[in-house]
Amino acid sequence: MAMHKRCVGPTRRDSLQLGLGTILGGGLATALQARVAAESLRAGDGVAKSCIVIWMDGGPTHFETFDPKPDAPAEYRGEFKTVATTRPGVFFSEHMRKLAAQFDKLAVIRSIRHDQGNHGAGNHYMMTGAPPRIPVGCGAFVSFHPSLGSVVAHEKGAPPGVPPYFTMPAMTRSGGPNFLGDRYAPFVVDGDPNNALFRVRDVALPAGLASARHAQRTDFRREVDSFRRDLDKAVADPAVALDEHYGQAADLMQSASAQSAFDMGREPLRVREMYGRNSFGQRALLARRLVEAGVPFITLYDGGWDNHGKLFDNLKVRLPSWDQTVAALIADLDDRGLLKTTLVIALGEFGRTPQVNKDGGRDHWSNAMSVLWAGGGTPGGQVVGSTDKKGFAALERVLSPENFASTIYRKLGIDPDKMLYTPNGRPAHLVSDPTPIRELMG
Repeated sequence: MAMHKRCVGPTRRDSLQLGLGTILGGGLATALQARVAAESLRAGDGVAKSCIVIWMDGGPTHFETFDPKPDAPAEYRGEFKTVATTRPGVFFSEHMRKLAAQFDKLAVIRSIRHDQGNHGAGNHYMMTGAPPRIPVGCGAFVSFHPSLGSVVAHEKGAPPGVPPYFTMPAMTRSGGPNFLGDRYAPFVVDGDPNNALFRVRDVALPAGLASARHAQRTDFRREVDSFRRDLDKAVADPAVALDEHYGQAADLMQSASAQSAFDMGREPLRVREMYGRNSFGQRALLARRLVEAGVPFITLYDGGWDNHGKLFDNLKVRLPSWDQTVAALIADLDDRGLLKTTLVIALGEFGRTPQVNKDGGRDHWSNAMSVLWAGGGTPGGQVVGSTDKKGFAALERVLSPENFASTIYRKLGIDPDKMLYTPNGRPAHLVSDPTPIRELMG
């Protein structure tokens, strides 16, 4: 067991883990209870092999998605009605019909909250499980801690020839690797898979360059590099990270699994239509194909949820299509036997204000948000936590971004209490509070 040392000796947590709580005044019963609780939380560890995060950038409204307030006054309730889910007494907003119909396969958390009410800080907190260390602006792209995807890439890796972390069509603000290094940055697929001419860069050799010739060039470059530096001593050398990027690109170009995963023409027309013939729908389908190729972490960046005005006009158009795509992804994974080992999570950086503003929109609100979960051994048909009758604040089973991140890590078989070390040797826990959400662990 790793020890978390301070100058004065072991921490209280170490004492409990070693069974010294009895000597230090914790009592034998308390120590045993702590151990039993820890073991129960670990019961669902390692169930999932892959995770697809649908990042709803801008902050989706919880009222108009998974936490409607039909009994609130009109200025809080909004314009949309509700739709019944498969569980009596649980309702979604009216445009979440397909997801409501398969509620038995998914869970919704209604009680995550934090104190970072701008895009930059909220994005960092939810994408890393760590609050920003200093105040950041609303439009900031910050990284004080490795992102969920980069940590998973670092801890789990991927089959040969396929990067372990993908994001489409862009990286989120805080989706990078920080001190883990560029090797664990996401591979960005910036093309549109709904386009008939869709082609992913770096997955095919340039025209006129044969495989044998490419191998010769790679060998020659490696020999030249060996004269420039000693790779064993250059762990933090940016050139080493560049070499690793070249290596990943070379692997992709020669990988049959990568070539196959990106060939959208292999999908039957029926399946493509089921997901929706639009950019978001086809990226979700591509995410499923990447899961089949063994990729452990995929982010679908889905921007445009920052609706300060014309919220209801915008969502009347957007939500039915979004609902179709996410429901299709969950159903398709389930039909293929992949949902048991694949997490599907949809969220943004925060929720929206309870009261509709003068422009017909809702503003930033971090006191309450909803998160959709499915797969990876997550018990379906449940709502975790609740907000008050007007949606102002998480009221029951209040949870944090740390709990959110720890649940993902536990599901993927990664210890959220693990200690990582920065290049200068400074220790850093993956998550400061490694407690997962027990209701989701199975």
